[in-house]
Amino acid sequence: MPQSNEAKSDQELLNDRLEQANRQLLQSEKLAAIGQLAAGVAHEINNPVGYVYSNLQSLENYLTDLFRLTDAVDSAESLDNLKAIKQNIDYDFVRSDLKDLLAESREGIERVKTIISAMKDFSHIEEDEFKPADLQRGIETTLNVVNNELKYKADIVKEFGNLPEIECIISQVNQVVMNLLVNAAHAIDDFGTISIRTRQETDSVVIEVEDTGSGISRENINRIFEPFYTTKPIGKGTGLGLSLSFNIIEKHGGRIEVESTPGIGTCFRITLPVRQPPPNGTE
Repeated sequence: MPQSNEAKSDQELLNDRLEQANRQLLQSEKLAAIGQLAAGVAHEINNPVGYVYSNLQSLENYLTDLFRLTDAVDSAESLDNLKAIKQNIDYDFVRSDLKDLLAESREGIERVKTIISAMKDFSHIEEDEFKPADLQRGIETTLNVVNNELKYKADIVKEFGNLPEIECIISQVNQVVMNLLVNAAHAIDDFGTISIRTRQETDSVVIEVEDTGSGISRENINRIFEPFYTTKPIGKGTGLGLSLSFNIIEKHGGRIEVESTPGIGTCFRITLPVRQPPPNGTE
């Protein structure tokens, strides 16, 4: 009897180690994907920072002119002198452009905040716990992360249905969507379309990511979920993205399916339950 308990303890210890290794592998793949996207993310941040910096330089010039006008209030010999200074600095243009300058700068800073927030969502190690989450908000966050990877390759078409919150580990589902979006972009040779659709089907929700890329051949489509299998060039992928995506969806009690026609495109379909079953079958 003690031997049985010891064996059970060893088995539980082995399961814990396997689960820990799987979490580490998942996190490594997540960081590897972010690393591959790093240049694009840096560009996404650098662009708004660049025009905010340029706007600050314009703001400095405008303030110099406006201070010149306000300082002249105390020293101007007549109202005509103030009007001349006002006309000289093109006050009406400065006033109008200041509004646009501030609005554009605010938009740029919000863009940077959005990107940084999205990156934090992807890079942190979360608790392995199912919680109610807004799936479509997660998709929007994912699109912010991979925007630079997509915008030069495809138009993004979003067809979102009315979804309930679902019980999931949202950062892991986001990672699956990110893998599918990046794969879709890589499958498009010149410029195409990536469609993202969501809908509810009874007690499940469905996410579809469809591209107008090169498609997947029949001999490859049966292997795409195998670990380390990839058709991408060296340095373009780890071969773990779809394998880990399959494991994540399976862990969520869902399924991931693929339909593809070479030369036409590919559609990945994820089906997830709205509610997870009670632990250990309890009510």
